Formats: sequence, structure tokens, C-alpha cells
Amino acid sequence: MKNNQRDPDGAAAIHRRTMLRWTAAGFIALPFPAPSGFAAGPAGPAFVSERLSVAPRGSRGPAGRDVLLIAGLASGPSIWLPLVQSVAGHRYHLVHIAGFAGKAAGANAKGELLAPLTNELARYIRHQRLNAPMIIGHSMGGALAMMLALRTDVKPGGVMVVDMLPEGAGMLGGTRDGLGYLAEQLNGYFTGTRAGRQLLAQMVRDTPSARDSDPQVIAQALTELARTDLTPRLGALTCPLSVVYAVSSDARLAAEQRRRYERAYAAARPRHLSAVGPAGHMVMLDQPRQFSGAVQTFLR
Repeated sequence: MKNNQRDPDGAAAIHRRTMLRWTAAGFIALPFPAPSGFAAGPAGPAFVSERLSVAPRGSRGPAGRDVLLIAGLASGPSIWLPLVQSVAGHRYHLVHIAGFAGKAAGANAKGELLAPLTNELARYIRHQRLNAPMIIGHSMGGALAMMLALRTDVKPGGVMVVDMLPEGAGMLGGTRDGLGYLAEQLNGYFTGTRAGRQLLAQMVRDTPSARDSDPQVIAQALTELARTDLTPRLGALTCPLSVVYAVSSDARLAAEQRRRYERAYAAARPRHLSAVGPAGHMVMLDQPRQFSGAVQTFLR
């Protein structure tokens, strides 16, 4: 009889492990080499933050723009290297969030994440006196880009969201009320108990693309993304919105993805949606030429 009894604690641990991996899979990017080989832009006044750093690259041409590039969960600025090298004539501002891709967690180690990061991005724009910057964000970076554009103290020239829905839980087929609640409970376990912290650290070590990122920052980011829904606020965006999303080589799945994104961003005006494929979540690496072409159109 004893061998047939269920182990509720063991079953719960397996369930938590499975759910975190499932949730993270929708947001964590693939690893990419560190950036090198492109010139830095002109030096400006120093910007210091405990939550992120920003590295300017390139120089603005006659029709060039200032472009803020925000990577996604567990990613660093290197994911933008093909874009920066192929689309010249602009000054890029590559954001590296503390706690991701080898950067120490700093102030992101405790407390809320998305709102404070948005505050720091807005402060950087003001500090550097960027006039109508173009903002491009991938995955979690796309959520930050929209949050930034919804502020009254930031007036971007345009926002491009790369492979991200306005409702974070929608990336996994869930909703804020459903998956958001579950993610919050998981976060409490993974960051509030010794066993949970050990399990989370092990899972991060077992995920190649997240090994250089802080487990607690990842857990907090996943929790906040799962309970964030910007859909009701899309109509308040005052700048043009461009959405680039990945599609499968399967025609039926591609059509389904197209309908999904059209519905999700229906309230945004003006907006432009473009599919890139066949590609996975990292569209800028899977299809660099298609992606660069979409960015060139966006920056005109």
C-alpha cells in the first residue's frame, strides 16, 4: 500500500518544475556571441543606473535616427549585432538589463522589475536628450517598449514590438487572470523557500540560454510578464506601432498566427504588422535579412 500512495510534495515539485520550464520557454532567447566589430557612437554625458546599462553604437547619417534596442528575457545586446551591422546610418542605443546575460542583478535583485526598468529607460531618454527616438523591443523588451511609449514624459517617433503580444500570458496560450495567478504562486515558491531557490538555480543552469542570468530576476520577470496585459491601453499609444512576429513554414499555422496578432493589436492605431518566417522566437537571428528589411521600413 505504501508504494501505491501518492507523494504530494514530490508531485508538486515536479509540477512546479514543469510549469516554470513551460513558462520560460515562451520568453527566454537562444544564446548569441558577445557583440564586437562595430564602432561606438559619439560619447555623451555618463548615464549611471543600477538596473541597466546602455551602450551607444554607430553614427547618425543625414536621415538617421536614434534607436533604442531592448533585448528580451535572459538576453543581452548581442542579439542585435546582425541588425546594427546591416542597417547603417543610425545611432543605436543597446540596452543591457541587470541580471541578464552575464550582467550582475544590481537593483533588479529584489522587488518589482518592469515598472522600475521603464522608469530608467525614460530617464535615459531624457538624460541623453533623445528627440523622438525609435524604440525596438524583443519579447519582454517589446512589453517594455510599449510601456515606455505609454508614458507622458516620453515621446518616441515609433515603436517596434518583436514577437510579443500585449498580454504576456497570451504568448503561452493563457490569460493574465489564469497564468498570471499561477506564475505569482510559482514565484513565491521559487524565491521564498530554500528548496524553491535551489530548484530554480538548477533549472537555470540546465537551460543553456539562461545560464548567465540571475535566477531570481528571471522568476520575477516571468511573473510580471504573465500578469501584464497592455491590450486595454493600446488605443492610448500616440506614436506609430510596428509589430514583427514569427510564423511557421506551415501555411495553416502561419495563418493562425497572423489572425492571433491582428486580433491582439486591433485597438492600436496607426499600426503595421508584418510576419517573418519561417522563424522561431528569435526572428532577428533566424531571418536576419527579413528582419533588417522590416527595421529599415520602420526607420524611414
